[in-house]
Amino acid sequence: MSFFIKNNRGGGRVKRKFNGGPSMSKQSKKIAKKSIPDDDESIASTDEEFAEKNLKDKAKRFESESEEEEETAQEKRIRLAKKYIEAIERKEKDREEYEEGAVSRRLREEYLEEKGRLRKTIAANYVGHKDLISLKCKQHKLPITCICLSTDGSVLYSGAKDGSIVKWSLKTNTKLIALKGRKGKTEVTLSCYVQCLAISTDGKFLVVGDKRCNDIKILCGDTLKHIKNLQGHRGSVSGLVFRKNTHTLYSASTDRSVKVWNLDEMAYVETFFGHQTGITSIDALSRERAITSGGFDSSIRIWKIVEESQLIFHGHNDNPIDEVKLINDENFFSCSNDGQLCVWSSLKKKPLCLVTEAHGKDKTNNQPLWISSIAALLNTDLVASGSQNGSIKLWQCGEGFKSLNLLFEVEVPGFINALAFTPDGNHLIAGIGKEHKNGSWWRIASAKNCIVVIPLIHNEKYK
Repeated sequence: MSFFIKNNRGGGRVKRKFNGGPSMSKQSKKIAKKSIPDDDESIASTDEEFAEKNLKDKAKRFESESEEEEETAQEKRIRLAKKYIEAIERKEKDREEYEEGAVSRRLREEYLEEKGRLRKTIAANYVGHKDLISLKCKQHKLPITCICLSTDGSVLYSGAKDGSIVKWSLKTNTKLIALKGRKGKTEVTLSCYVQCLAISTDGKFLVVGDKRCNDIKILCGDTLKHIKNLQGHRGSVSGLVFRKNTHTLYSASTDRSVKVWNLDEMAYVETFFGHQTGITSIDALSRERAITSGGFDSSIRIWKIVEESQLIFHGHNDNPIDEVKLINDENFFSCSNDGQLCVWSSLKKKPLCLVTEAHGKDKTNNQPLWISSIAALLNTDLVASGSQNGSIKLWQCGEGFKSLNLLFEVEVPGFINALAFTPDGNHLIAGIGKEHKNGSWWRIASAKNCIVVIPLIHNEKYK
């Protein structure tokens, strides 16, 4: 095939081939060949080698992509499971006391924990404690009100009445970052009176509830820099907790409501009502449920988020319930200002067991000592309680959680305003104050506003 175009010089037509261009004379071909230097030939050769190498790389990538595409979903699950088992096996072998069957035991425990059916009977192994470690800093000028731990137990966050927030390293027992409280309303990143704290499972978000503000403040877990405020509560935020392994946040307030938030979207999800008075605490694990204590309405409620329903429990002789903690997905632990400790099952409306005057009586007025804080080592039979007289007691939940047996006692001057076990069960952390976390009705002058780390002694390792 051929076509014609106009010649600019003579106006005539030059015949050109469609795919070859204009025909060249022999002389022109010789001149063109001479004009190509030797260097061009070497460059062309290099380009060819590079192109060939590029082609091989692309072929390899294509082959690997094809192999990945050929891998079925089932094969991928098996491959990932094998990697996970190998990682667990390496961790178990690194331990000093490696036993056969440790990997299968670990996998079984993780499965039961995920399903909420794990029960470790380890409390009887605890026999006492070592010397107490006190963590102090100038930012915590007023009593400690709340604490929370990272998932691995290496980092501790504490809040105080003066609005200060401190991040601690429990590996070195040193302060990492500290935020001062604010007196005015110019700083949005800080609080006036920290009432509750919670850290997400991955450590990405630290959330703060302020007694003098209705907003939930979201900080970066690493740097403590302010990210955003969540608005919606009409009363102060009294409790915060993340659903395990998610960024779903549950908040409780003195406005009697429980709210659900999605921190991936920084958005509000829904609200639940039911308590007749302000909520005093909230807790949650991996299931889409939250548990709350209702203060003066003397009730504990389990909120089924998906079903949008609730289970109601009454106890403590109609006295205000100050705090509730989940021991596992079926059992929980509560305390009151009447000095009672109660252990519950989600399947029964009344407590499985209760201990009256758990911390004795106040010698000045002969009234039961106020239990100001409680803690539970998850999925075990070990719990702890702290009182206004500086006494911390560790308890063993008896068979079927139908009894509470005292193990030993730790004395620390001051109000025990917050308690938390490290995940490995080797330490109990206490937030101490000269005053009660909720008010200033009494004051213990000899006490210090600080964090106390209690190293626990147990006969054998259970992990």
